[in-house]
Amino acid sequence: MFPFFYDPTFILLIPALLLAMYAQAKVNSTFQRYLRVPASSGVSGAQAARLLLDRNNLHDVRVEITRHHLGDHLGDHYDPRQRVLRLSPEVYHGRSLAALGVAAHETGHALQHAQAYIPLHVRNAIFPVASFGSTLAFPLFFVGLIFQTGFLMDLGIILFTAAVLFQVITLPVEFNASSRALYLLESAGFLSRGTEVKGARKVLSAAALTYLAATAMAVMQLLRLLLLRGSRD
Repeated sequence: MFPFFYDPTFILLIPALLLAMYAQAKVNSTFQRYLRVPASSGVSGAQAARLLLDRNNLHDVRVEITRHHLGDHLGDHYDPRQRVLRLSPEVYHGRSLAALGVAAHETGHALQHAQAYIPLHVRNAIFPVASFGSTLAFPLFFVGLIFQTGFLMDLGIILFTAAVLFQVITLPVEFNASSRALYLLESAGFLSRGTEVKGARKVLSAAALTYLAATAMAVMQLLRLLLLRGSRD
């Protein structure tokens, strides 16, 4: 049993923290690099998204600009409830490899939704529970830890497990959207074979690394909670 003021389980988070820091630095440097590399096709992110949606008979999906910038939590995303693809100003107006890569990635999510891609639907189904769990899991667990209430600690672990499951399911969803993006861009002729496809792939791979880091952090946090719970028995 660990003394209350001593928590050796925190060391479990260090590798995940280092990975998260590396992933954030990688995505920032990669995006900034390829935002300055124009695509030979000359189309903007908004034009590419619109054309790719229309090529796949998704005429009812709107493409809108958002005031949130590239990399923001509410920046580039596809909203399945309103069937809107929202792009940051850098992507919406941009004609770079990064802009096309991000726009096509979000278009990939719209295609997943239209084609009933199972991992996406599972992720959307557990999102409310995962969101609720990620908010309340730690307060419940640590209140239970302070007052030695096993029920609250167990409830916190259960809620956080839902959040971890959400992160795990997010990985195939994001990887699949990136694979679709590269295929869509190349098949539509928006990227030339070789260096342009390679540049767009680097942008999408850097973005995927952030999801991998988030999943690693969530898994390590869950393991930490389990160890702390076991130490109080």
